[in-house]
Amino acid sequence: MWALLTGIGAIVALYLFSLYYFFVSPLSFRWNAIYGEPDYPEGYEVRGIDISHYQERINWERLRNANIQGQPLSFAFIKATEGVSIIDENLNENIYQAHQNDIVCGAYHFFTPDVDAALQARFFLKQVHLQAGDLPPVLDIEKSGKLSKAQVVKAAKTWLDIVEKHYGVKPIIYTGYRFKMDFLGDSIFNQYPYWIAHYYVDRLAYKGPWHFWQYTDVGHIDGIPGYVDFNIFNGSLEQLHALTIKPEEVDEIGLDGVDD
Repeated sequence: MWALLTGIGAIVALYLFSLYYFFVSPLSFRWNAIYGEPDYPEGYEVRGIDISHYQERINWERLRNANIQGQPLSFAFIKATEGVSIIDENLNENIYQAHQNDIVCGAYHFFTPDVDAALQARFFLKQVHLQAGDLPPVLDIEKSGKLSKAQVVKAAKTWLDIVEKHYGVKPIIYTGYRFKMDFLGDSIFNQYPYWIAHYYVDRLAYKGPWHFWQYTDVGHIDGIPGYVDFNIFNGSLEQLHALTIKPEEVDEIGLDGVDD
């Protein structure tokens, strides 16, 4: 009996170790904080958040003066659209408040794999009107649905091309580390700024160039009740501003330039 229990214990221990080693440590994505307080990567000066209606009412006066690990809040990505019918209910308010409180902001589209990519791009452009000084538009692509890898690549590139043509700037690609490795490894994406989600690790495992790292979804910051995603920018504040949309890049033709 003792030998049997010892064997079962060893199997359970091996299973738990394998689960952590292969799925939590190198490939974690949107795991809850089962290991306590989130780690805060050191060596980065420019910190930011990403928000949507899930953050409910934000106290922007407190938020603009808040800090993350002693560093001021410098940027905020704001959810804008999803698919071809969903507009985040707090989109306009969040963008307005970010501008009013001198927080560099950007807007992201949550990609739905079973909906035409071109229609999604045009839907995003009709709802989002970024200005000079804002971060480039973001394609949040983290699900493949029933699409093959080749179909994911084609759909992502379709969205990116349409939005780039409108704003005259290359969009940012947001995705999880594992999804990036499995579906977005094609070299045609190397030209885009990357925003990678990878949680509960001391350093980002992705070896290629990246601009933003979303390192936890359970951050706490003054002005926002509950949890919020925390991000770092891989550079200086001056480099963050250099990434923003320039006045000459803003599409002068506005909505008239978006095909129906």
